[in-house]
Amino acid sequence: MSHALAQTIDHPLGEISDAELAQRAVEGDEGAFVAIMRRHNRLLFRTARAVLRNDADAEDALQQAYLRAWRAIGSFRAEARLSTWLVRIVANEALARARRPALKVIPLDTVMSSTETDPLNWLQDDADKQPDRITMRTELRRLMEARIDQLPDDFRWVFVLRGVQELSVEEVASALAIPEATVRSRFFRARDLLRKGLSQDFDMALGDAFAFDGERCARLVAAVIPRLTPRPGRAVA
Repeated sequence: MSHALAQTIDHPLGEISDAELAQRAVEGDEGAFVAIMRRHNRLLFRTARAVLRNDADAEDALQQAYLRAWRAIGSFRAEARLSTWLVRIVANEALARARRPALKVIPLDTVMSSTETDPLNWLQDDADKQPDRITMRTELRRLMEARIDQLPDDFRWVFVLRGVQELSVEEVASALAIPEATVRSRFFRARDLLRKGLSQDFDMALGDAFAFDGERCARLVAAVIPRLTPRPGRAVA
């Protein structure tokens, strides 16, 4: 057994720091780079998805960004966070694709701390795993993702990194090459837009609650008519 393989067994890659994984990748260890990808896939996919608003395009951009990262891993400096370095590469790749004329840009889990009455709070997972609760959370996540897709680009990118992935203000600023004050202002503005949009969605949903029309209405009426008995003094039609 090789020394490198023995080290991998003795120290599972999942327990190795980003800095050490990056160093191993610099030395040509593909296994270390695979561990990096698996560790940061969710963050980086969401980064690309925030820019492109399309799952397939986001995956393509992420694959290309990983290839760029593999080729450039030697330029990574351990004093920085690997995740931030990767986010910057993915964001640049996604932004480049979004600017291509041929690309049609079209349509993440817990989001933000707020009061219990805030509809966004329903996106939080809880211990209650009842089917109706799971269905409700699924639908609310669908609404949230649709609303996030509708945010202006600058707000959407900041919101996904800061609100969904919970990167620090400093990390988001570094990844997007914008001032920290801009990160804060765009994030709060994005939250405000999302709350207003979701409130509209909920108002519309309430109007449709317990709907009983169309086929359901006709079916019930049809079931009742044969059971109607003649009333005194009235001829049966």
